Amino acid sequence: MLEIKDIEVFYGETQAVFGASLTVNPGEIVALLGPNGAGKTTTIRSIMGLTPARTGSIAFDDADITHMATHKIARKGIGWVPDDRRIFPTLTVARNLSIAKKKTRYRQWDTEEMFGIFSALEYLMGRDCENLSGGEMQMVAISRALLGSPGLVLFDEPSQGLAPKIVQDVMKTITRLKSEGISALVVEQNAIAALEVSDRAYVMDRGMIIHEGSAKDLLEDAALRRRLIGM
Repeated sequence: MLEIKDIEVFYGETQAVFGASLTVNPGEIVALLGPNGAGKTTTIRSIMGLTPARTGSIAFDDADITHMATHKIARKGIGWVPDDRRIFPTLTVARNLSIAKKKTRYRQWDTEEMFGIFSALEYLMGRDCENLSGGEMQMVAISRALLGSPGLVLFDEPSQGLAPKIVQDVMKTITRLKSEGISALVVEQNAIAALEVSDRAYVMDRGMIIHEGSAKDLLEDAALRRRLIGM
């Protein structure tokens, strides 16, 4: 579904990612873990074409998207839930969701299904997004990504700043994607929560992939977890 090979990513002359490679298979959930500043968000941005890789390659669904424009990448079926949500604050929830809808070759979702995932969402449809709580904004951001009919969803810190109950709902949603055959790449500081819902895990540090393996093995090996990510 997604294959990243030896990418190097720069901000100006400052290199942020050094030869990183990873894969996400169809219907697989993969966690990308590591300390702040490790290069995780930069990797997500490179997939979306926001910070293009200077060298290496990125392929989605067997198509090279390394230097493709962001809107074209989205239309191919990659959804993105950014860490700062990036919803339109002066528009209603309903309007934010309606403008996100598009057709791809992947499964189509509708608004009623979003209500089934996030029951509170139905009662927020007429509210301006600038008046939402952090958890409510995250519901909108995830629903917006799904309404774009993705085959792969990139989650950047989906539990950041959320109450424990909302974190549980978010992680259940990520698990549901797998049952629907949708892949996910999850960048997350809450390593335990991410590992509990993931099939495999990569760990980044200083712009490099330093570990790849089973999420279950990393979850159960506290000593390895502490050595790799300080937990």
